[in-house]
Amino acid sequence: MEANSILPILKKKLAFLSGGKDRRSGLILTIPLNSDQTSMEELSATLDYLLSIPSEKCKTRGFTVIVDGRRSQWNIVKTVVLMLQNVIPAEVSLVCVVKPDEFWDKKVTHFCFWKEKDRLGFEVSPLSQHTHTHTHTHTHTESFKNSLFYLCRSADCALLPSFDPETVLQSAPAWCPMEEELLAQPQVMKLLDSLREQYTKYQELCRQRSKRAQLDEVHAKVLQVVNWLQGPGSELLKTHQAIGDSIRAAQALQQKHEEIESQHSEWFAVYMELNQQIAALLSAGEEEEVVELKALQQQLSDVCYRQASQLETRQNVLQAAQIFHSTTQELSQQLDGLLGMLCADVSPADGASIQQNLKLLEEKLQTVESGLGSLRQKGTVLLEQMCTPWPWPLEETESPAGEQQDNVQHIQAVMEEMELRKQRCEDMVDVRRLKMLQMVQLFKCEEDALQAVEWLSELLDALLKTHVRLGDDSQETKTMLDKHKKFVDVAQSTYDYGRQLLQATVVLCQSLRCTTRSSGDTLPRLNRVWKQFSVTADERQQRLELALNFHTVAERVRQDLVCVEAEALDDVDTLGKTLLDRISMPVIFPDGSEQFFGSPTDTAAAAEGVRERLLLVEERRLQLQEARLGNDGEEVEVLNGMEGRLDDESHPGCSLG
Repeated sequence: MEANSILPILKKKLAFLSGGKDRRSGLILTIPLNSDQTSMEELSATLDYLLSIPSEKCKTRGFTVIVDGRRSQWNIVKTVVLMLQNVIPAEVSLVCVVKPDEFWDKKVTHFCFWKEKDRLGFEVSPLSQHTHTHTHTHTHTESFKNSLFYLCRSADCALLPSFDPETVLQSAPAWCPMEEELLAQPQVMKLLDSLREQYTKYQELCRQRSKRAQLDEVHAKVLQVVNWLQGPGSELLKTHQAIGDSIRAAQALQQKHEEIESQHSEWFAVYMELNQQIAALLSAGEEEEVVELKALQQQLSDVCYRQASQLETRQNVLQAAQIFHSTTQELSQQLDGLLGMLCADVSPADGASIQQNLKLLEEKLQTVESGLGSLRQKGTVLLEQMCTPWPWPLEETESPAGEQQDNVQHIQAVMEEMELRKQRCEDMVDVRRLKMLQMVQLFKCEEDALQAVEWLSELLDALLKTHVRLGDDSQETKTMLDKHKKFVDVAQSTYDYGRQLLQATVVLCQSLRCTTRSSGDTLPRLNRVWKQFSVTADERQQRLELALNFHTVAERVRQDLVCVEAEALDDVDTLGKTLLDRISMPVIFPDGSEQFFGSPTDTAAAAEGVRERLLLVEERRLQLQEARLGNDGEEVEVLNGMEGRLDDESHPGCSLG
């Protein structure tokens, strides 16, 4: 809470912390109530702000609240006490309500403070305004020097008497000297001088006795502080050297150490007062006294500084122990989480989820490694703090060697245990990582096998829908036949790739001891598509080979202009009709289903090309027949002429006559 936000309320001084402390070293909180003060909200805001100022360590000692209700009504006082129950019930140790004696004598109320302690959570003590109080003036501030701070007993003090002979003489009754008495004046003056000398000696003696008393008192207090610090104080530190085996144990030890520090702080406060007294005595002391005072001051400072150093060292060890145990607990939780993840069964649905689980596993392992490194660092710091030698020898205050050795062994055992647990988890992570990678590979093989089936199905679909033409001549048909063989090779490699992937899935499933989807679905699909493709490819190849033979014979018949055998023409006709029959027939798959190449239009176009070839061959047949008939008539005429010439040659006489 910022003070600027409630500055107008703070200026009303509804409550304040003067800086004083009670006997428990708790802070004093004063609430001066006035008759016109009725805003509990402003008082609550003021208390919230004031309670945010002290540290948590100071708050644990509790607050003593003084409610000054001398100028306020009783109902407001009760409201304030009940409000303290709601605002700061855990921090309040004692509430003192100040009222006049007449109020407490006459007031009869149902609100009995001593009966409400369990419900309120703190003790309420009624006080009258005439209660003897004593405030330490060195804790007062100018703003609050007229307010009530805290109660304490006043110390009794003894005062030495002080007499002045001149005053005694001057206070005697007046008298008039006689003549004979004038002669006695020298003796009187001599007596007065002696009296003055004795008085001076008496004053010096009183001064020396007072100073001696002060020195003795300082010496006694110094011995008291030194004896407690070297005795019970050192014994407290000697008997509290453990570091605990958990964060709770370390916190309990820290709380105990704060109690020890609180006890020491009281003696350190006495040390500060003694140091101030010794400094004042040194400024006005003689040489012998200065030497004695300096020796006492040096002895007191050495003991206090040694004890303060031991307290600080112990505090550092406890803080390092808390950090070490906290890091150990955090690392143990991380290892438990990692182990739980490793012990859980892995049944991901796809490769992406496996990759995600593997990434999470690697992150957890990295976190464990970082935590173990931090634990080693915290353990090293704790061991260094525990094994740091003192700057001066203090055998009587050193911790026992056995307990110190136990602490060191405990720290080393904890780090070794965490290291061993981390190593076991690493081994399990390696096994799980291998298993997950195999599962990733399994899913990848299954996905690739499914992709191979899809590719093979696409090749089959392309073969049936687009591979319909048979070529217009033998050269084109031969080219198409070569492309078809390459097409079949691609399909064969795709099928082989799918088979290899499925075999790999079987091996991985045996290694992982699990079932695969490929064995029940993908493999039959792959085999079915491949059989359909093989039948279709064989049919396509046979049609191309038949078309190649048809075009080859037809081209030979057309190109042969001299002699064409009738058998060749018959072969062309037979091949063409066979090819037309094959084009019109569907592909019959092993499962009995049928599928035609291409659309009816494409099939009709291919058949029309074959028919055109057959027509050309038929025309060639007719031409040859006509040519043959013409050749036969010419041969008859030639034969007749030759026979006539032969007859003339055999009967020459008849010819002449």
